[in-house]
Amino acid sequence: MPIPCVASSTALLTLVLAGGALPPRLRLLRAFPDAGAALRAGPSAWRAAGCTPVQCARLALPDVVYLKHALAWLADQRHHLLGLTDPDYPALLAQIEEPPLALFVDGEPARLWHPAVAVVGSRSPTAGGREHAQAFAMALARDGWSVVSGLATGVDAQAHDGALQVPGGMTVAVVATGLEQTYPRQHAALHARIAANGAVVSEYPPGMPAIQAHFPARNRIIAGLSLGTLVIEAAQRSGALITARCAAEAGREVFALPGSIRNARARGCHRLIRQGAALVEEPAEVTAGLTALAQTLAGALRTRLDAPTEQARPAPGRAPSYTDPDYQCLWKALDDDPTGMDSLIQRSGLTAAQLSAMLLVMELDGKVMAAYGRYCRKP
Repeated sequence: MPIPCVASSTALLTLVLAGGALPPRLRLLRAFPDAGAALRAGPSAWRAAGCTPVQCARLALPDVVYLKHALAWLADQRHHLLGLTDPDYPALLAQIEEPPLALFVDGEPARLWHPAVAVVGSRSPTAGGREHAQAFAMALARDGWSVVSGLATGVDAQAHDGALQVPGGMTVAVVATGLEQTYPRQHAALHARIAANGAVVSEYPPGMPAIQAHFPARNRIIAGLSLGTLVIEAAQRSGALITARCAAEAGREVFALPGSIRNARARGCHRLIRQGAALVEEPAEVTAGLTALAQTLAGALRTRLDAPTEQARPAPGRAPSYTDPDYQCLWKALDDDPTGMDSLIQRSGLTAAQLSAMLLVMELDGKVMAAYGRYCRKP
């Protein structure tokens, strides 16, 4: 994935750092080819988009301290910034009503395109809730799903850890602070493991502390990155219910695990079920409920692969041709025995980003099977 130039990063960061209501800045970014053009359009265009006087002032003169801090963070090759108009911005997230202007990513941005299930729930689950979160996450990861959650204590942490226990398992954490810090602090080691095997993402720039109002807002990103949301345990007033609502509003599936009528932490799940969420008792029911939606992601990925980048592309307007040289190279690198990503990189000479995108298309087309982070030809 190409590293954005400093100029484009600075322009995008200026839009992010302007703060305030999101819709005016979204309108501004969508009205111009890129963030730089939006800034060059000047105050009249900013006001026409609905920006307040405070936002206009910050667009004209961004906070230098935050700007330098963010640019220094981006200098690390593991750190990335994806703007809403960037072709690598995750397609599913772009479809929600108010997508983030930009995503700060610690890890591999291509992981944000992988078919995912959000697993969320109580910060203080029962022992059974912790076991269910880990068991479902492990099963979903074994089936090739990425597990998305919020790095919070309780169900979130158990879900991330469960996915990481599976060889090749992927997980994505969405946080509500700048990515140079971890909240809560005791999850610093977990943050590092997730970044090394998946991605940790935030819409907030480096240097942003934990602010209570930011946590409900990040739940829409958890739901937006995922084809479906699974709620393990949730009380009547729970952030997990916000994530479930965001998923439903985005047209995604919502699943809930039932519990004892005497368990206050199960009442939110029961409420979701009464409202139409799918009652599930095993991970296979989640997978079965997401098959149709997975085709939406497949279509979006094919569109992405048609974009002009250094990666192998099919001809515009059609599904990938498996006679294209890079697809042929990958096909030859695969065999009937499951093969890990490192071996496929060595055999094919393709990059991890190229392989991730191509393997996903081939998997969704029924050409490739994935299990435990390994890939083989489908009989």
